[in-house]
Amino acid sequence: MTLVEHLYELRNRLFKACLAILVVAVTAAFFYDEIFAILTEPFFSQVRRLAEERDIEAELTINDVAGPLILRIKIALVSGLVLASPIWLWQIWAFILPGLHRKERRWSTLFALIAGPLFMGGALLGYYVLPKGIGVLLDFTPIEVANLVEVDRYLNFILRMLLAFGVSFEIPLFIVLLNLAGVVSGRALAANRAWIVVGVFVFAAIATPSTDPVSMLFLAVPVTGLFLVSELVARLVDRRRARAGNNFDSYDPDEPSPLQLRDGPDEYARPSQLDEPPEDSWDDDERA
Repeated sequence: MTLVEHLYELRNRLFKACLAILVVAVTAAFFYDEIFAILTEPFFSQVRRLAEERDIEAELTINDVAGPLILRIKIALVSGLVLASPIWLWQIWAFILPGLHRKERRWSTLFALIAGPLFMGGALLGYYVLPKGIGVLLDFTPIEVANLVEVDRYLNFILRMLLAFGVSFEIPLFIVLLNLAGVVSGRALAANRAWIVVGVFVFAAIATPSTDPVSMLFLAVPVTGLFLVSELVARLVDRRRARAGNNFDSYDPDEPSPLQLRDGPDEYARPSQLDEPPEDSWDDDERA
């Protein structure tokens, strides 16, 4: 496709992804009370625990006249973003799909079946870790001070946590896709395994908004396990590719590739030797 056709394709994919998020968000707006109770349960459970153990007071507040309406819209959009993740992830992959070979396109179905559940599984794990992070942060509140948390900031905190866990669970899948495309090899992943694991823990420490070690470990340990699984899959793909005779690591990028001159499998010639007429056939009076 031309550049303009790629831009049209990108526009159509973005429109479909946004439409899916909007439809799910409108549907989730009818279940606002149930979704709000689910999102605030980690906060209120920790507030009840801290009130019994240390007599710490904390509550959610809205400090704006239009705050309740904006809160409903944000909760609906967050629900649409998480629940519609299989659709918009598929739209991202469908935009990349035309640039792949036919064999690489076969993995599109596998991507569609795994990407959505991985993102939602990471978001669910983030929701499970959420009370522990909230408890650690609220525990720093002095006994004489009431902690009034704005619902808007609390919702942003939840969104960052769910997105951090959801996107992190997609990283091993993209590593496998890069291996299938020939960009990353299993040998390279194994050689840099220690640095990648360190990078995962650093990323987990930065991505988790609660900044507590419990949330970091809950994110880093599963992602490290998924990375090791992706490395194993990459090694298996490399072995299958080597048995099929497609071991690209054995080629020297500085060496010119030989071109087959005749039908025989062992008869090759360089490009300068192709279609060269014998010297006896040249006429001295004829222009070259």
